[in-house]
Amino acid sequence: MNDDQRCCGSGTCIINSEGRCWCGQQWNGEAMVHTPLAPLAQPAPPAQPASTPKRLSDSISSIE
Repeated sequence: MNDDQRCCGSGTCIINSEGRCWCGQQWNGEAMVHTPLAPLAQPAPPAQPASTPKRLSDSISSIE
């Protein structure tokens, strides 16, 4: 393994051409730093039913 100045010292760094290591750290030009986490996506609101379901008692009275 060649000595890369960007290695954190663990000897296990695998750094791609963009400067990102397999462990998630990123080369900032001076040191390897942890990148900020991406914000979580907001969940979609629950879908509204197309119509209000009928009650069983309404179904029975319509049969009579």
